Parts: sequence; structure tokens; C-alpha cells
Amino acid sequence: MRLPSRRRPPGTPGKHPRRALALLATSTLLLSGCWAGAGGAGSGGDAINVLMVNNPQMVELQKLTKAHFTKETGIKVNFTVLPENDVRDKISQDFANQAGQYDVATLSNYEIPIYARNGWLHDLDGYVAKSPSYDQDDILAPMRDSLTGDDGKLYGEPFYGESSMLMYRKDVLAAKGLKMPAHPTWQQVADIAAKIDGAKPGMRGICLRGLPGWGELIAPLTTVVNTFGGTWFAKDWSARLGDKEFREAAKFYVDLVREHGESGAAQSGFAECLNNLTQGKTAMWYDATSGAGSLEAAKSPVKGKIGYAPAPVANTKSSGWLYTWAFGLQKASRNADKGWKFMEWATGKEYESLVGKTYGWANVPAGKRASTYDLPAYRKEAGAFADVTRDAIAAAKPRDPGVQPRPAPGIQFVGIPEFTDLGTKVSQELSSAIAGRKSVDAALDASQKLAAEVSKEYEGR
Repeated sequence: MRLPSRRRPPGTPGKHPRRALALLATSTLLLSGCWAGAGGAGSGGDAINVLMVNNPQMVELQKLTKAHFTKETGIKVNFTVLPENDVRDKISQDFANQAGQYDVATLSNYEIPIYARNGWLHDLDGYVAKSPSYDQDDILAPMRDSLTGDDGKLYGEPFYGESSMLMYRKDVLAAKGLKMPAHPTWQQVADIAAKIDGAKPGMRGICLRGLPGWGELIAPLTTVVNTFGGTWFAKDWSARLGDKEFREAAKFYVDLVREHGESGAAQSGFAECLNNLTQGKTAMWYDATSGAGSLEAAKSPVKGKIGYAPAPVANTKSSGWLYTWAFGLQKASRNADKGWKFMEWATGKEYESLVGKTYGWANVPAGKRASTYDLPAYRKEAGAFADVTRDAIAAAKPRDPGVQPRPAPGIQFVGIPEFTDLGTKVSQELSSAIAGRKSVDAALDASQKLAAEVSKEYEGR
């Protein structure tokens, strides 16, 4: 998930990136018959159009908007809510062409710096300056930085944020006479996984994502690569997937999940690992901090049984990723002021209190505001994981996540447009290694060639 100097940044896209992205989006629109040009059904008057991912927190937002935001402001909000892959496609189409059909959209800290660089987003500094009660300084610093463009301007406001951490069954470790270190290393985690594998019938030691996808397998794997001393690209943009450190990290990850991980690991993503830990099929899980809310839900069979530790490390002090679903305001919006009003409400302190009182404090879209973690009601329901989550986000370093300089920001991704395609292709190679269809070396040899093609667009910049 998931940055950002007035100089031309090292992460600037290759040849004619804006034109290439716009042409790609245009082609997609024409092929799908969904073209929405200047004469499309954009917003106007007292209505705005909002395009959102269909995550549970967003669905709750949709339910609360009419009775609260619209009632208070008179601004009607027309929502389009879609699954993640679909919403990303639709957003890229509308924003790349500046069609203006949608005023506001959910974007991550991967897209926002790229979209800002291409001139597709309104900067928000002027709005924030006129809204002192919004309390921009309350937004956690890594989140603010991740939503800032290369020009130093703010282009997004976080709806919720996350890092990554280790979640484990306290009772299972205790029964084996084991104790999780306060700041575990990956080798310690692997040793524990081996000792608790089979601790209960059908229970494996750990769950790690193996499902292909730049946002699935690649996210946790890249944090392991970072802390092992590897990187996707060196400062000069040379591809480094064939380096010793990258290979050691990939082999460690693949070996761990093959030897002590969940069954069907090559088809397991976030949702599958969450289910495995909840249902007692695995004893540990390394993944997004956002998963803790489900583990501690009222009806969860493992509520109160889970311990939480920082993301395991090897050669760095921290290794947690940084991701946020944020709201961005399209440059072509015909109702930008009203769009900001919605963003201000949806990402503000008052909205968090509304969610807490309506749906329960564990459901609050947290991970973005420091003040959230001081609320007694929130700490009462989320106390088991609140501090670990906040500390993980605070320790995240999108510009410096490893042991060597990087050419582009990002922890679990590389902040360039090409990464969605490159990351997905590399994930397919490594998922095949997890499934036992090829060796890690063979997978990385193929992956290095893929990354070297991307390098050609950037080397010398």
C-alpha cells in the first residue's frame, strides 16, 4: 500500500508516462464502451459523485452519509462502490482522461503520488489551511508523507491506514513453553513455527500469502526482502532481483511457507490467512494490522487468544509496510469545494466517533490519526493491538525501508506505474515456487529479466 522535493524525483516515470497512461485508459474505455467525456454524467449543483472500494469500512461510510453528512450540509453524495480491481480500473480511466465523472475517489498511497505527478489531482493545501478544526497535524506523519506529491503539496487524506505485524496464538505458544520476543527476528519466527507446527490437529505453524498479485504475495514478501538487505532496484535503477540478498529472502519465505505454512499456500491471500488463523488452522500469521479487528471481533472464536508483535526483522530495525486507503479529489471536478467538504467529514475526528458509537469502536477506521489512540472507548475495544499498530505505522519509512538507497519510494511496492504489471508477473513466478512447480532460483532468473526491462526506461535518470 502506501512517499514522496521540488526536483525531478528519481521515481519519475519513463518516456511520456502521462501520455502512455492516458492512451491506455482511453483504449480501455473505448473497448468497453464506457467512454465518459466532458459531456458525461458528472456531478453538479448540490451533488457530488464518489467512487469507492467496497471494503467494509467504506460500506459503513456509505450507510452513514445521508443521515449525517447530507443532513448537515445539504450535499447529496452519489456513491459507486466496486471491488478493488474493478474500482482501480474505473478510477484510472476517469482520472487519466480527466473526464470529471467522479469528484472524489478512494486511492492508495501507491497511486496518489503518481496521479499527482501527472496533474490528475487537486492539491489540498489550500483547503486544509481554511479548515483549522480538521487538525492536519493529527494525521500520523508517515501517512501525511505518503500522500504528498513530489512538489511537496498534499494530494490525499487517509480514510484508514495500516502497517504489518505478526499475529500469534498466545495459548499455543504457552502450551509449548515458548514466548514470542518483543521484537522478533525472522529466524526466531521460523524456529517457533517449526516447534508449534502440528501443536493441535490440523494446525500449521504459520500463514503467509502465496496468492499471486502485486498487492497479495508481493506485499509481505517485499518487506522480507527489504529487511534481508535486498531491493527491487538499486539507486541507479539497475534491477537487483538476482542479488544474493533478494534470493536469500525469497528462499527463506518460500521454504518457511512450504515447510510450516498453510495448506494450499499458493492460493492463499489475506482473506484465506485471516480465516485460517480465526478457525485454528494456523498458529501464526504475518500480515496487515487491519486484520486484528476481525480477530478481536465479538463473535471471533480466537478473541482474546491472539498476541501481537512488530513485523519480524533481519538487518533493519523495523520492517512493517505502510498502506492507506485515502480520498483524492479529481482535478477536473466541477464541484471541488463540495468534494473537499465530503473528504473533510469522512476523514475527520467526528466521523471516527460516529462509527464508534454506531458500529462499535473496534470498527473505527483507525491507523491515520494520533488522537484515535488516546480515546478510552477505542483503547477499551482495540487495546490488544492498538499500540502495536500505531508504533508500526510510526516506524514505517517509505523512502528508506531497507539497507541501501532506493530510486523510488515505497515499502511493499515500488512507486512507479510499471510496478502493478511487474509485481504481478514476479508474484506468479514465486507463487509457482511455493506450489513446487519450479525452484526459487528459476523463478528469480525469470523475474530479473522482467525487472531489467523496466530498468531500461529509468536508468540514467
